[in-house]
Amino acid sequence: MNLSEHLTLAEVIRSESAKRHGISNMPTPEHIENFKKLAEHCFEPIRNHFRVPVHISSGYRSAELNACTPGASKTSDHTKGCAVDLDQDGHAHGLTNNEVFHWAVANLKFKQIIAEYPVNGELSWVHISYDEKNLKNEVLICVKKDGKPHYLPYKGNEKLVK
Repeated sequence: MNLSEHLTLAEVIRSESAKRHGISNMPTPEHIENFKKLAEHCFEPIRNHFRVPVHISSGYRSAELNACTPGASKTSDHTKGCAVDLDQDGHAHGLTNNEVFHWAVANLKFKQIIAEYPVNGELSWVHISYDEKNLKNEVLICVKKDGKPHYLPYKGNEKLVK
């Protein structure tokens, strides 16, 4: 099932953790509609701007799967079909997570975008969520402190390579 021109339901529900734990990761029709909106307003604009495939490292998480995910928030937008994590996995197709992050911040409306765990100036992945009722364009950076994630407002002057 296509959610948009370049995004399928199979991509957003794929989860090795769900397979290992024998957990169903099938979203409700409401969650599927949320993913279609996320695809229209966030995923497709990114994909069309850069003109290369964009990799989803984490999409939908059923409540049961989310409970098995270390560090996952109980109120995660992933459980509502409103969020994906994008990871260009070693600069696939010449595109970096940093480029995706900076372009999305400058050009899209979203609920939240998070620059996840920068290492030597490179982002580990980019979390982006879309909720048409809550387009607050919140921009955060997530860093590890004392072994735990800390979400801080991103001011644009953190050491990230553009």
